[in-house]
Amino acid sequence: MNADLWISPRFFPPSVGFSFCVFLGMFASCVSAASVRILTRLCALVLVVALGLGSELRVRVRLVDGLVTEEVLEADSERDSISLEFKQGDGTLITFLADFKQDVKIFRALILGELERGQNQYQALCFISRLSRNEIIPSESMARLRQKNPQAIRLAEERRGLEQLEMSAAVNLSQASQLSSHIHNMCSEAREAVYTRESDVRHWLDQGVDGSIFEVLPQTTEVPSFQACHSTKDLWQPCLCTYSLRLEWYPCMLKYCRSRDSTGKGSTYKCGIKSCSKGYHFTYYVPQKQLCLWDEET
Repeated sequence: MNADLWISPRFFPPSVGFSFCVFLGMFASCVSAASVRILTRLCALVLVVALGLGSELRVRVRLVDGLVTEEVLEADSERDSISLEFKQGDGTLITFLADFKQDVKIFRALILGELERGQNQYQALCFISRLSRNEIIPSESMARLRQKNPQAIRLAEERRGLEQLEMSAAVNLSQASQLSSHIHNMCSEAREAVYTRESDVRHWLDQGVDGSIFEVLPQTTEVPSFQACHSTKDLWQPCLCTYSLRLEWYPCMLKYCRSRDSTGKGSTYKCGIKSCSKGYHFTYYVPQKQLCLWDEET
């Protein structure tokens, strides 16, 4: 399913294309009008090649419920990050961001609220964790990923296991830039619903992050004094909420091909990607079941 996805070669940076056009412009007055037109077209071609086709890739993906959605993948080589965004069948907007500079990954869910049950128009959740190496391809490679057939429906080559995450601490949004500069913009709507794990908190404290950024939540699943939200009847009772999401398709690994030059010397180059699918199951404390209405017994 990924045969028509490839990593485009890097010819030269945009600054080279710009300098080349300036160089041509210096001599435009010394040549004929026809030559000027040719030079202008050549300059435009150089800039197109130098600037590339942009760092956004849109792919069609089939969700677990059978619906087809469009994923938007964006790479920012300068900030060394990748984002992935898609809408689920129920209208929930899922956003994932990998910050390679800080080794942080951020999940955001914008969930449509149940207005008839007293909820806001939508509810935002943010989950923050450490980014492991080789979870997703580098931003520089993602920025050069191209596809021949944008109408193809993508299916992941590898379906990775479900990851269980116990989110036992809240993150102070006003200080979250210590973890990643992306958190404030991504999680501003979540406000007090920004969560992380105890193991991640310990790691960041060891790295010198200020401990005041974190607040230990009053309950984890290890101490069963609070019920799960799905078995709690009172909407105003505190409980343990669960939220699940799945990234149905993302480029998780690079593929390499071999070539030989005229002397027979072999070399390898990036020629494609391997795609993966992975699910995440978050458990965290909420002060009232009203904030977790999706987690109910059916």
